[in-house]
Amino acid sequence: MSDFPEPETFDPFDFVRSDHGCFGCGDVNQIGLHLRFAADGDGVGASFIPGPNHQGFGSIIHGGIISTVLDEAMAWATALAGFWAMTGDIRIRFRRPLTIGESTVVTARVSGVRGRLVATAGELTLTGDGSLVASATATFVKVDAELEAAWRARYLRESDTIPTELRDVPSKAGTTRVERER
Repeated sequence: MSDFPEPETFDPFDFVRSDHGCFGCGDVNQIGLHLRFAADGDGVGASFIPGPNHQGFGSIIHGGIISTVLDEAMAWATALAGFWAMTGDIRIRFRRPLTIGESTVVTARVSGVRGRLVATAGELTLTGDGSLVASATATFVKVDAELEAAWRARYLRESDTIPTELRDVPSKAGTTRVERER
């Protein structure tokens, strides 16, 4: 046993605010999904259990809700990688129906960066057996510095509460991080 304490690690999502109206991750939006993302290796993950207000036909969850869950995950994967961007293009492949009350996990990661474009991939799987419900790929477009600053102010906690290591980029610095082009 070592006499030295383990180094403290920071989850950048500990510093994400939820007091806003985002349909995907905000608490203020009463009909929102209230997703809570955590860093998961080089990407992000969150759990999602759809309710009756998410259904399309019968007890089947509406494809637009599944698409929103995947889009939100890929957006937070871009933020984890250090990029503030918005969806430019998205493709969803539905693999099986999802019904009310089925527990799922959504994961997403950045798969590449070229200029202002950030390529992402995501999956929604059943918690129990890992069956693939839907997969997605998307291209996000980096926002300008002014909008990035506004989003940081709105979606991250006060800068004086964020450890120095995380003030510039809400990401775990490491070898898997995609470097930002300047």
